Amino acid sequence: MGRPFPIPESPPLAEQQGATYPSLVTLMRRLLAEDGCPWDREQDYASIRRYVLEEACEVIDAIDARDFDGLREELGDLALQVVFLGELARREGRFGPDDVVHAIVEKLVRRHPHVFGDTTVEGSEEVLKNWERIKAEEKKDRPVLAGVPRSLPALQRAQRMSEKVSRVGFDWPDGRGSRQKVAEELAELDHAIASGDKAHMEAELGDVLFALVNLARHHGIDAEIALRGTADRFARRFGHVEERVKERHGGFGRGPDGKPLPGPPLEVLDSYWEEAKAEER
Repeated sequence: MGRPFPIPESPPLAEQQGATYPSLVTLMRRLLAEDGCPWDREQDYASIRRYVLEEACEVIDAIDARDFDGLREELGDLALQVVFLGELARREGRFGPDDVVHAIVEKLVRRHPHVFGDTTVEGSEEVLKNWERIKAEEKKDRPVLAGVPRSLPALQRAQRMSEKVSRVGFDWPDGRGSRQKVAEELAELDHAIASGDKAHMEAELGDVLFALVNLARHHGIDAEIALRGTADRFARRFGHVEERVKERHGGFGRGPDGKPLPGPPLEVLDSYWEEAKAEER
């Protein structure tokens, strides 16, 4: 029979200092003990990797929805992945949870000399420049783009790369240069399409997307958020189209494989789409 585990109480918000976090470490150690949970004990870095990504995305969804009850829950799920990975590392004798906290606290103190030292700054832009300068000093032999994770969503990765190289002067002086670059890349994409070479088309389409990300950055727009907003609007509008097709045409048919079949003519579907746009206005 399993032993009960004490659930920590939450003190009033103004009194909370994070003192209950060690209970999560204790819980994870219990789950990974020899008489703990068989599933948890079978996990490794690779198997936990996907949960880190999923939980981070669910945190983002809660932020976007301004769902604070959901955000509280999802932050807990994400914290679990941090503790889980830390305990897997402890199991191999590599590092432990206090090493993780020590490293991030030491880094934050070091990179905030305007708060914990004698440096003075004027605004957040100077803070970012100092951050990059200190980071560069710490990792003198590290390439400029080494800190951008390859596993980021492609648009977000492109924007972070664009930001980083701009800080070392590899950038257009203003948005006009990046807009001209978009036009140049579109012309090259048209040429690739005319050639029929799919590999060439793929490369040029990537160049167009990267140029658009750079243009977004010049105008203070997050390309990932912009595209997510468009995808959300598309989903809402197509939901309206689907409702209209269901009401007036009995819905989209289904093939033998259960997948939807073409429905009313495009001009009819487009009229429903325009209805959805009009309702949004």
